[in-house]
Amino acid sequence: MRLGYSTWGMPEVPIDAAIAHVARLGYEGIELAVTAGYSTELSTLNTAETARIAGLLREHRLALPSLAAHSTLLAETSGERAEVMHRLRRACDVAADLAQGSSTPAVATTLGGQPPDWPRVRHLLAERIAELAHYAAGRSVTIALEPHVGNAVDTPARTVELLRLVDLPNVLVNFDISHYEVVGIPMTESISALAGHAVHAHVKDQRGVVPAFEFLIPGEGEFDYVEYLRQMASHGYRGFVTVEISVMVQRRTDYDPLAAAARAYATLAAAFRRSGIRRDLREC
Repeated sequence: MRLGYSTWGMPEVPIDAAIAHVARLGYEGIELAVTAGYSTELSTLNTAETARIAGLLREHRLALPSLAAHSTLLAETSGERAEVMHRLRRACDVAADLAQGSSTPAVATTLGGQPPDWPRVRHLLAERIAELAHYAAGRSVTIALEPHVGNAVDTPARTVELLRLVDLPNVLVNFDISHYEVVGIPMTESISALAGHAVHAHVKDQRGVVPAFEFLIPGEGEFDYVEYLRQMASHGYRGFVTVEISVMVQRRTDYDPLAAAARAYATLAAAFRRSGIRRDLREC
């Protein structure tokens, strides 16, 4: 496994500074947030900027496992649906342009809706995911679906059922265990169900369960990262474990994105050491 950091927690940090900081801390990879409001939102990623970022990644020897392109695939109006699909297809194009050798970053997206919607929207979701995935396949891109607390897909069982309905090899999971932790699903249950379907994994820290829960910076809570790493490894996961800092944390008046990355690194690096799970060296 390898350790990464997501610029989801660095919306206003210039990408040059973000990449340099993440590499200096010791992470092996970085996930780029490409949604609106981020320094690398899709509208900024023309050919020249994409090439420049690729050069920065090579210079700092960072892998790029994923693009965070979170959207709702359950947009209701035809105009909204067209805009979402255009944005996600554009993210696939950028992912292909940022491929590192034979390794192309996944495009991660949330799904939208609310838990009671699931019976009504599951087939619709599968159809829209399949449409996107067929486009992504032409760019050698994997779509990484991220189940999310409060969304229509919020349990391992629903996640697995959705994968079965789509049934395409380039549709996998962006496995963020925090969203299962805060609905009270044990680590053993979520990992055994989803580690084998994961192309990428997120971690944060968390406290409490719905409706009284909060997301935290790794090290602020009591999540057992050592056991998490051991269980992920035992179920065959070999990809990136990438730290994501929630918007809930970013709303703090004293939030420091660079300090958050440093604290998270210290927490996860120590967990890797204690777990006995080897971190793969940088290959970029």
